Amino acid sequence: MSVQFAPEVEDEQQIAESWLTALADALAAGEAPAVAALFVPDGHWRDVLAFTWTIATHSGRPAIEQALRPTLARTRATDLHLPADRSPPRRVRRAGTDCIEAIFEFDTAAGHANAVVRLVDTKEGWRAWSLLTTLETLHGWPDDGRPPEVSDAERYSRDFGGANWLDQRQKALAYTDRDPAVVVVGGGQAGLSVAARLKALGVDTLIVDRHERIGDNWRRRYHSLTLHNEVHVNHLPLMPFPPSFPVFIPKDKLASWFESYVDALDLNYWAGTELISGRHDGAAGRWSLVLRRSDGTERTLHPRHVVFATGVSAIPIRPRLPGLDAFKGTVLHSGDYTNGAAWEGRKAIVVGTGNSGHDVAQDLCASGADVTIVQRSPTYIVSIREAQKVYSIYTEGLPFADCDLLAAASPYEVMRKAYQLSTAEMRAVDRELLAGLEKRGFQLTFGEDDTGFQMMYLRRGGGYYFNVGCSDMIVDGRIELLQYDAIDKFEAGGVRLKDGTLREAELVVVATGYENQQETVRRYMGDAVADRIGRVWGFDEGGELANMWRPTAQPGLWFTAGSLAQCRIYSRYLALQIKAREAGLLPT
Repeated sequence: MSVQFAPEVEDEQQIAESWLTALADALAAGEAPAVAALFVPDGHWRDVLAFTWTIATHSGRPAIEQALRPTLARTRATDLHLPADRSPPRRVRRAGTDCIEAIFEFDTAAGHANAVVRLVDTKEGWRAWSLLTTLETLHGWPDDGRPPEVSDAERYSRDFGGANWLDQRQKALAYTDRDPAVVVVGGGQAGLSVAARLKALGVDTLIVDRHERIGDNWRRRYHSLTLHNEVHVNHLPLMPFPPSFPVFIPKDKLASWFESYVDALDLNYWAGTELISGRHDGAAGRWSLVLRRSDGTERTLHPRHVVFATGVSAIPIRPRLPGLDAFKGTVLHSGDYTNGAAWEGRKAIVVGTGNSGHDVAQDLCASGADVTIVQRSPTYIVSIREAQKVYSIYTEGLPFADCDLLAAASPYEVMRKAYQLSTAEMRAVDRELLAGLEKRGFQLTFGEDDTGFQMMYLRRGGGYYFNVGCSDMIVDGRIELLQYDAIDKFEAGGVRLKDGTLREAELVVVATGYENQQETVRRYMGDAVADRIGRVWGFDEGGELANMWRPTAQPGLWFTAGSLAQCRIYSRYLALQIKAREAGLLPT
């Protein structure tokens, strides 16, 4: 099948429409080679459920054609169009490449889909440099969680003398007469987001969290903690923050919002509940989960799906630092640190120079402690204002839903190039601060292949700091800097250096990160399940985050984690996959 375009078209709308018409014709004809020919030779197609029912990127025409062949007949993509109520096609520069960026929509056999294409001008004409296709809703289940066949009157009727709304909520929450279809382990932004999406899709879902109060995963963290990215990026699904919220949300305000969110959306949430163990029954297609409630009682539930939403910070890493067992002072992991008031006028050592290490050191210093921060490995430093550049799509004046779509539209190689460019820009702006740190002996990195903090987060979950003042304290000497390789060992009164001197301390805070989520599974589900699924988070060979928001090698086991924005965006696609299985659209 040949691919034809209107000659000498310059208008962005016409160029996009011409390419889209060619794509629609190729899809209608079931011609995978013709679809692949609409890409540049090394182009990328990232599909999120729409065609493949998974999250995967295919790069190069042969790979795109191969991935499309078995899916075209099943998907039945129709009604491809540029919607009038979305951002129109426009010329933009993405990852250093000038292109025309267009959002379009289409229908599939399963539901309604969105797409983003980025077109570049070639000798063959306009071709797709990258294409994102996403399944957004299932037929019969719109975004607002109100399927046409269920009315408000049917949900909460005025049954005088019968059960009112509160009675129904208490019964639903007790799970005395049924098992949930899904148990979500972890009640932070990841757990709340996917539970809200599942609730909207009519999937019976229970959140369990070991903390005694909703939001305690934020509330109980150190006193000065505030989010490091701006409020307009961080909305949760279905219920955005009020416009009165501060630009950088304090931890306690976010924790209280979580409580409001659970209440407003009628989410089933068991606080003070710890997962003890889990075993999967393959024949029955369900789990046996043993849960311990705050009163010491145990319940065994049998969901078909378990979603781990414990994030990338579930099990603290407590390194074996030489001699630390002999230290007579207080040793804390940064996850257990609250505030520095009790350490005024006393000496403290903070081991680790990531975000938590810097924030704890700054809080201690501001509280009047004599602080030394220990650097174990080179660290990426960026000022808090410059760090917002990675979210620049959200400042382009587009509708919020379009921003979320564009944020997911860059495949790994494109994203990698974009982060290299933004890291270089941020580095240039921060050059004076960085020079000051280097003068003090601070070891800097700009990330593997100079891709900066965002790739460091996605690849390994840490290794960077957004400067909100601690770097300045190191530069001017208010916080002492010590390199780890200068340490001989810890002893009763502090840390002995290799030059023989003693750095005295009464407090040691180890800001040394957390275990991979695979180890969380190992603790609760056993070695066999943990070894079967492999590592969680970090990029796999296909350029997607390993085991995130898609099926794992263990049936019925799913993962979600990440920033508030990631949780909002990808909770949709995780929930759709579970709903599709519950509705019989996909095998379980």
